[in-house]
Amino acid sequence: MQLKKRRKFSIADKLAVAATALVGSSVNAEAEEDEWSFVGSILVYDEPDRVKAVEALLLAEKNYDETAKLTYKVVLDTLTGASANGAIAQNQIQTFTRPSGNGQYTIAPRETPLDDTFRDTRAQLNLSWSDVLGEDDRYTVGTNLSREYDYHSITVSGEYAKDFDRKNTTLSVGASFAFDSVLPEGGRPLAFSSMVINQGQFANDAAFRNAFNATRIDGDGSIDTAELLLGWTQIVNRRTIVQFNYSFADMSGYLTDPFKVLSVVNNNAISQDYVYENRPDSRTQHTLFGLVKHHLEESVLDFSYRFLTDDWEIDSHTLDFRWHFFSRDNTFWEPHIRFYQQSAADFYRPYLVENEALPEYASADYRVGEMTAWTLGLKYGFTINGGKRSEVRVEYYKQMPEASGAEVVAAAESLDLYPEVDAMTVLFTYFFQ
Repeated sequence: MQLKKRRKFSIADKLAVAATALVGSSVNAEAEEDEWSFVGSILVYDEPDRVKAVEALLLAEKNYDETAKLTYKVVLDTLTGASANGAIAQNQIQTFTRPSGNGQYTIAPRETPLDDTFRDTRAQLNLSWSDVLGEDDRYTVGTNLSREYDYHSITVSGEYAKDFDRKNTTLSVGASFAFDSVLPEGGRPLAFSSMVINQGQFANDAAFRNAFNATRIDGDGSIDTAELLLGWTQIVNRRTIVQFNYSFADMSGYLTDPFKVLSVVNNNAISQDYVYENRPDSRTQHTLFGLVKHHLEESVLDFSYRFLTDDWEIDSHTLDFRWHFFSRDNTFWEPHIRFYQQSAADFYRPYLVENEALPEYASADYRVGEMTAWTLGLKYGFTINGGKRSEVRVEYYKQMPEASGAEVVAAAESLDLYPEVDAMTVLFTYFFQ
């Protein structure tokens, strides 16, 4: 559900940090054959005055024949709150039509326009099977099904890994294919069509609905994604392990966010219109990732770097550092710091200017704009209920959008074009059999 998460509040990096770390490790490496091992977690995410999310996850694993493993993962989450619609703040009240066409909402002067009726529920099921093909070869195949009110996704994936040099070196290759359907309530808007706002100019509701429907595209949208992953893992010595990955992703289809608009302003930076955004219908990404883990006497250092570049001209850098401290009473502490920086897409515009020619593509979504973000977190591990492993993680996230050089109206400088976003995440995880 790449589009959904990008569209709503870029929770991809926020929830994924917690969920990937959880699912990426084995539930219980020493689970006996014919026994199920489980991980349950509850995640609460909160952006003050914006989005709130609650996610429940259950992961189950079972070993077969000493080498094979079956894994189930079920995720349920609910999202509520207010989501930025892409328009800029103004010195007067603004009125917008909801994406469904049912009703309106108003924004106070100098406030960032937020649609406060954001609601969604997601159900996700992931199945995977892994086994060996020989002493040094193993594979994993899987599928993922995800369903939301207005977004459906099906993914199939596979990975092959081979060990060399007495299992000190591992090379891997993987691929996945995703097929998504976009079904926004109210339909998909025509690119750069004006938002229809009922200000009393329509004779009745039917006349408004006809005008609204004239800005819509018939049918649902689709997104096809193909990804390739190449990996190398090397045990350097008894204390150090390194990993390097390269991934390629190709997306095509309806990549526009149907819920985002752009303000069209005059030379005084006063909005004259709101038009729906338009993004390219294809995107190619290249990602390089490197990780180092080093075991000290009573702690483990974990450092990673990721570089992503795509043909939308977005380049991003992610630095992630974790320090895992062991205690003698079966507890641990793990502080975490993460830095993220990205450049703006070549079609990013904070607004459009009245009477100027429309570009081929444009979006005011700050998530494709230039930004810097920090994450600070702390995880505490302990045991309860007779030795059952448990963890609590708390993280603070701050996102700081930045000017990208696309600002051309001087009067707009007095407006808050790039509001910062703060968020808190709390994750509780429980391991059991």
